[in-house]
Amino acid sequence: MFLRGFYNAGQAIIVKQREFNVTANNMANINTAGFRKDEATLNTFKDELIWVQRRRATHSGTFQQTYVEESHTFLEQGALEFTNSRFDAAIFGNVYFNIDDRAGNVYQTRAGQFELDNEGYLVLGQSGRVQGVNGDIFIGSDDFIITNDGVIMNDDGVIDTLLLTYIPPDANVRKIGDNLFAYDGDAVIPEGERFDIIQGAFEKSNVDANKEMVKALELQRLLEANSAAIKAYDMINNRNADMAKLNR
Repeated sequence: MFLRGFYNAGQAIIVKQREFNVTANNMANINTAGFRKDEATLNTFKDELIWVQRRRATHSGTFQQTYVEESHTFLEQGALEFTNSRFDAAIFGNVYFNIDDRAGNVYQTRAGQFELDNEGYLVLGQSGRVQGVNGDIFIGSDDFIITNDGVIMNDDGVIDTLLLTYIPPDANVRKIGDNLFAYDGDAVIPEGERFDIIQGAFEKSNVDANKEMVKALELQRLLEANSAAIKAYDMINNRNADMAKLNR
């Protein structure tokens, strides 16, 4: 019974710690452009097998435990911040910019705080070059505009059109760093799908600071409660061991 209690409380601490880490990472990226919040996905099972000495499995009863299987990224639209900088671009809709990391990988992002590299190409910081339908986008100078449908133009005409990837809001994506994503689904923009590219603004994180703070406090209380439970079980076990010695 007491061994089962130890495993219950210990497993709860592990789960809550992992949840807390996810929540803390969300809070740390509140000001990261294009960041998408994560939430730990919990799974449950009964008749948990506890592995003991010599890898023998003993049945621990019918109590229910939980464990963190993975984290899920929520792709809901974030708020826009207007800057009037021609290098900032936000998306309203379910499409994403494409970034070539210069190692042969192309990732998707909603971060739109672009700049020019030393060769005049449009880049997202150190993440890589922004992709157009013709590949890397060469701007050359800071004199350009981006239309609502992603066409990039200057006084000489059309430079290129932003390469955009469609990702459904309920899709599963793999995070690369803080604001890049890898998506394995059908990236073709569906017919009739509406979106707008807004120059002079960027999309902020979709993390709600108040909700994450409340969740962090709740997880901290649960961690403390389970820690106290383990101490109580330890004290009871020690007393039982002392009584067993006296009865010998």
